[in-house]
Amino acid sequence: MRVLSGIQSNGKLHLGNYLGAITQHIAMQHEHECFFFIANYHSLTTIHDPDLLRAYTRDVAMDYLALGLDPEKACLFRQTDVPEVCELTWILSCVTGKGLLERATSYKDKVAKGIASSMGLFSYPVLMAADILIYRSDLVPVGKDQTQHVEMAQDMGGYFNQTFGKEVFKRPEAKLNESRVVPGVDGQKMSKSYGNTIELFDTAKKTKKRIMGIKTDSTPVEAPKDPDGCNVFALYKLMANPDEVNALADRYRAGGMGYGDAKKELAEVVERVLGPARERRAALEGDLSFVEDVLTTNGTKARKVAQGVMAEVRETCGLIAGKETHR
Repeated sequence: MRVLSGIQSNGKLHLGNYLGAITQHIAMQHEHECFFFIANYHSLTTIHDPDLLRAYTRDVAMDYLALGLDPEKACLFRQTDVPEVCELTWILSCVTGKGLLERATSYKDKVAKGIASSMGLFSYPVLMAADILIYRSDLVPVGKDQTQHVEMAQDMGGYFNQTFGKEVFKRPEAKLNESRVVPGVDGQKMSKSYGNTIELFDTAKKTKKRIMGIKTDSTPVEAPKDPDGCNVFALYKLMANPDEVNALADRYRAGGMGYGDAKKELAEVVERVLGPARERRAALEGDLSFVEDVLTTNGTKARKVAQGVMAEVRETCGLIAGKETHR
């Protein structure tokens, strides 16, 4: 199975990204043929500082490599190293009705949050469909809030096939990520747009400070507490092993433990999980030529696949001469 997923380069990756997607991406590299691209074309809808976009793109690559992605097993590349996706975006837009895009809930949500209503934001699903279809992806790992984009890619691939009478694009299927609600420091879903994240590769000191600021209730130290109603415990449950989770839950229910102690336990587990990866990432920062080599080498690999598909797309819709014209 060929797996395709994109990672936005519009900010520092955080625990929500790690627990919601990255851990599953890393696991999939051992089971499937994986294409993971850094979505820097997509990021232009919100990032208009060129130096910042370059830095975020490089950061995503280093984060994934530090966390265990093997570039020999999974193809990690920049979206912009495969410019054919922009060509396919135009072609798909010529067979896709405007009404389909107007029904995109992601567009409406982003505009409601104050993101400028650009044509790039409006046509975002077409570029996403091109990303999916151009590699003839079988599976697209997404959260429930992204399933509509995969369904739209299915529709657009179908529109092209039907319009030109040839099955050029296969039907991709969504692979739902494990349902993990990762709370931010304020209790809402952890998200860059809410400013409530715990970044993956802050220093240990800054990470602990961020954890110590997690919002909790005012239950006294001596009183029993409900672990299932606590944001600190919710994060701990996602990071610690089952025995540790059960032990901390017992301490909550017994009383005599303050939330500050629970936060310290969480900080220790986060450091245990991410500390070694932080060291690997520091080494990568000192070897940026290796990071660039990974991206360019895998970009060439991905582009070769895309070029093969686009050759068929162009011939199918008449953008290049067919063999019969040379007789």
